[in-house]
Amino acid sequence: MGYRYINSLATPDSVHKFLELADLAAGSGQDVHNVFELSRKLRAGIQMQLSVQALQQDPASAKMLEEKYVGPPYDIEAMLKMPKGSLGWTYARVMSALGYDPQFYPPAPPSFETDGDYINFRVFKTHDIHHIITGYILDALGELGVISVSVGQFRYPTFLFLDLTALLLSFFTSDKLIEPGMDPRELNQTLGHKFRLISDGIEMGRAAKPLFPIKWEEGLDRPIEQWRQELNIKPVTDGPWSLYADSRLGNALEM
Repeated sequence: MGYRYINSLATPDSVHKFLELADLAAGSGQDVHNVFELSRKLRAGIQMQLSVQALQQDPASAKMLEEKYVGPPYDIEAMLKMPKGSLGWTYARVMSALGYDPQFYPPAPPSFETDGDYINFRVFKTHDIHHIITGYILDALGELGVISVSVGQFRYPTFLFLDLTALLLSFFTSDKLIEPGMDPRELNQTLGHKFRLISDGIEMGRAAKPLFPIKWEEGLDRPIEQWRQELNIKPVTDGPWSLYADSRLGNALEM
């Protein structure tokens, strides 16, 4: 049986490529290296070119692309000594409480071959900082929200593909409607909740000032609330997808 419209687009090669990328995206929740591999495969395609174009429209982001700033690695011990309520102090308290490795991302190479390679590095290095700034919890309940901020700001292709794949897979696998009082993990499996997280994250990104050109490493001692006000970010402060609802953090956060 033939198809009237899709045959011209869905060539065997494009279908194979899509399924290869979708397989990586489907396993990203179990293995973060899937995300790194997905970003590597998307580093030079048309979607990355569009992302570069979007960044170049902002002078500060264009300068960051040209400079390819790396910054020092995150030093948890040093940040724990920063002023209470600062971005660095908050980041260090959260990462320590969760036992997360701040250097989880692939290290910077001696030089970046393409703008796409640099964008991939910078996005992953600042990913957990974005969690802290936006208030999205550092697990599956908040991931679609925080990655969608970058989608809204400069259509970062890896996160855009993860968003699209999450909706597509939920279309086929979700068998429940959102109901009041639904368990958060069950809620996170519904198509409606994922759509809401993605939409909210994109809107947060569009409302905020550009995050890509910020050298967070040079302003970790500044109050986190000062950062949020300056960047026009209203953090997620309630709901199971909020960092502030994470029982694992105890008193690690300051409001």
